[in-house]
Amino acid sequence: MAFEPPRRLVRALGETAPDGDDWLRELPEAARQAVALRELTVERVQAPGGRSSLVVLVRRADGTPAVLKLAPPRARPEAERAALDHWGGVGAVQLLEAEPEHGVLLLERLHPDVSVRSLPEAKALLEAAGTLRRLWVEPPAGAGTAFETVAARTARQAEAMQAVAAADAEVAPLVDEALAAREELLSAPPEQRLLHGTFRQSKVLAGDRMPWLAVGPDPVVGECAFDLARLVRDRVEDLIASPSGPATTRRRVKRLADSLEVEQERLRGWTLFRAVESGVRARRVGRHRDAELLLEFASWL
Repeated sequence: MAFEPPRRLVRALGETAPDGDDWLRELPEAARQAVALRELTVERVQAPGGRSSLVVLVRRADGTPAVLKLAPPRARPEAERAALDHWGGVGAVQLLEAEPEHGVLLLERLHPDVSVRSLPEAKALLEAAGTLRRLWVEPPAGAGTAFETVAARTARQAEAMQAVAAADAEVAPLVDEALAAREELLSAPPEQRLLHGTFRQSKVLAGDRMPWLAVGPDPVVGECAFDLARLVRDRVEDLIASPSGPATTRRRVKRLADSLEVEQERLRGWTLFRAVESGVRARRVGRHRDAELLLEFASWL
């Protein structure tokens, strides 16, 4: 079978690939080797798939359905392996086998085409938030060697945001506001937890062991409000299209903060920072429509 990477993966990785990165070119052969080594039967490549890895639906030698995932080093597959191992299938997909040094993970098969986004909005937020709560656990001992911190990750992002703002006066005021929010939030952080890192509705899939399970973490250690912030802007296109978008957004911040027992103002601050960071990044790589939506959303906060 030809392991052709989906267009979304090619486009997304192309936006962030360092010079000389041959991972995409070498991916078909790496996938063939991973399949042969594990004696897997390939059903299909999942499309449109994710933005940071190739996802292949397979069956193991005994007929058990599974998912083979191949990710480049910059997607931090070792951190994903460590997080999934620590969660042990509670709230997240179960890890079956891993070779993270080669970016290979073999995972429990969920229902890849059924996420909580298929539910009505209120129910989707409720189920997503309940899943997220189960993931917020104490980091494993020695987690500093396996997981990035929120402070370190956002420091890199802040540097990139400053560079864009310096050359783009239109976004500079929002960037300044987002960076000030980050500084204040990091000055007195609450208790630290292991976080999913890139949580949103599309990252919660229907399962058989449990109704809903999270997939695709980019784990980080920090405060829970950081993890919840990305969920606030889910279905941002619908929010922007609605005349009540700003009021709905503010109600969503309050409702999610109350339901998951995080401080509302901290959630607002991290939502602002993460929306501006995503908007500036989209602007930098030429995704102007995405940038416009995200920066308008951020202005409501």
